[in-house]
Amino acid sequence: MFGKILVANRGEIACRILRTAKRMGIATVAVHSAADSDASHVATADEAVAIGPAPAAQSYLSIEAIVDACRRTGADAVHPGYGFLSERAAFARALAEAGVVFIGPNPGAIEAMGDKIASKRLARAAGVAVVPGRDEALEAVADARAVAAEIGYPVMIKASAGGGGKGMRVVRSEAGLAEAFERARSEAMSSFGDDRIFVEKFVVDPRHVEIQVIGDRHGNVVHLGERECSVQRRNQKVLEEAPSPLLDEATRAAMGAQAVALAKAVGYDSAGTVEFVAGQDRSFHFLEMNTRLQVEHPVTELVTGLDLVELMIRVAAGEPLPFGQGDVKLSGWAVESRVYAEDPRRGFLPSIGRLSTYRPPEAGRFGDATVRVDDGVVEGAEVTIHYDPMIAKLVTHAPTRAAAIDAQALALDGFALDGPACNLDFLAALMANARWRAGALSTGLIGEEFPDGFSGGAPAGETARETAAIAVVCDHVGNKRKRAIAGPMRAPRPVTFDAARSVRIGAAEFVARVAEDGDAFAVTFADGARLRVASDWWLGDPVWRGEIDGRPAAARVAPVENGLRIARGGHAADARVHSRAEAALAALMPAKAARRGASRLTTPMPGVLRRLDVKEGDALKAGDPFCVVEAMKMENVLRADRDGAVGRVLAKVGDTLAADAPIAEFA
Repeated sequence: MFGKILVANRGEIACRILRTAKRMGIATVAVHSAADSDASHVATADEAVAIGPAPAAQSYLSIEAIVDACRRTGADAVHPGYGFLSERAAFARALAEAGVVFIGPNPGAIEAMGDKIASKRLARAAGVAVVPGRDEALEAVADARAVAAEIGYPVMIKASAGGGGKGMRVVRSEAGLAEAFERARSEAMSSFGDDRIFVEKFVVDPRHVEIQVIGDRHGNVVHLGERECSVQRRNQKVLEEAPSPLLDEATRAAMGAQAVALAKAVGYDSAGTVEFVAGQDRSFHFLEMNTRLQVEHPVTELVTGLDLVELMIRVAAGEPLPFGQGDVKLSGWAVESRVYAEDPRRGFLPSIGRLSTYRPPEAGRFGDATVRVDDGVVEGAEVTIHYDPMIAKLVTHAPTRAAAIDAQALALDGFALDGPACNLDFLAALMANARWRAGALSTGLIGEEFPDGFSGGAPAGETARETAAIAVVCDHVGNKRKRAIAGPMRAPRPVTFDAARSVRIGAAEFVARVAEDGDAFAVTFADGARLRVASDWWLGDPVWRGEIDGRPAAARVAPVENGLRIARGGHAADARVHSRAEAALAALMPAKAARRGASRLTTPMPGVLRRLDVKEGDALKAGDPFCVVEAMKMENVLRADRDGAVGRVLAKVGDTLAADAPIAEFA
């Protein structure tokens, strides 16, 4: 077994690998850029080595810097995690030349499967069904146009070296082909250093199902079941689960057999994932193979009871797999949510900033459910523009899919995060979505269920009543504390209090009274409804946890004027609590009118200005592109939101822009 492992990555995956290595008694080394000197993975490792400035190309993607870190620390093996150098055969070879073991597949398998074009050819040869398309790199838009005409729209433009949604675009007609080709190619070069592009048929109403495989260096390969990753946005996964609600035993066996056959064909000897596009009729075609650990590997670990990182380490050390295919059993159901620094209410634009509050839900076993949090940040850490915007992965496991979803919903409601905008409310809304809960999935689910984007508005119905109950109980706790303050001034005459409270949430108003009922509170509404609310919440806690009529409940809470902002179940709204007299006066207060924004073209997200399409005097129509901003390795085309002529241009290509920074003015 290795004496010391260096983890060539950052963030949550670096911390996750370091935890397993430490549990195995192996010394650990972290590497970090200048931007990550205080990061969690640096604090977690036994040693840390600085490898360059913030841009990944000069640090985490520098093979020379990481090999040098191995020499300096005496590390005898490197785990690459995912992303960065994890699928670079040149990196594995450079480590081998330095006498360091790469904890991953052999370079030949990486080259064969990491190249999306070559892998499709190999899959065909191995008898695996593949998606229609042309297995060759395309040099120009004209080539892509010819392939699209041959196989028919819609098509998917993909980077040969791509992954994680980068370098991928769905094109539904010829009109959008040129722009999509250019953006995919540019993203591929900036993310992977390889701008080769190919085109394949986009399967309408598809599901994304993948098979986890693990092989050793003695010729053994098994699969560990499937994961369903169909809930995506911009080709990037948002929710994952294991097993898939689509597959039956026969389809699982057939898909697993094809994945194992492909892995054996290239002598695969580590953890890897064979991805398939599946039809609603359970037909399936090979998409690609990821020759690395996947982001969503925890759901497989929870349903199999295996530690994939430990298996990778043991296989790399030369040990045979300790089990065969017949020993792999799937137990229960697991669901994973990716918590991103992005703003769902502004079209999911990336966000940056310091985590002023970071309180993930408690991990562990709670009844039949298990909660797991994989993260690489602490309160006070900063999310920057340089790296992927994922903050954490929240994973739950339970005996059934419904129970795992319920556990996930409760955990999301109890996840407090402030600073950069994040997608917690959106993830909570997905947990309540009827299609998701029914397992009626496709990669188009988010666009179809949220066609106008996500607003996360005020709750309605019984959810609103429960939110009002939380608000009025919290108000009661606050008032009780105020009355306990010692030495108050005496009132000149007796003061009487109206015990009834008005709670306004959006357009809805509830009138309720609170009475203490043992270790809980009885909330009685004016219409006769009654809820029993139990909680040990204290003033200032950002998360309210308790029970409502015996059912577990949680909510993120933050103080606002005369009440709380309460986020729960995908809804976030201000709950204003007044006495009835105060409520009558508050209703007379005029609403503050929103200020009209300046007549400028601005960037809605922080990032780097990569292309500027306008100059002074240009006439713009609403919808015309005016620039490209790269944020978290994704290129975003920004378009004018109104007609007008360009006045002064205020930014230049290469500038680093803050959110809402002006790029140009309208004349």
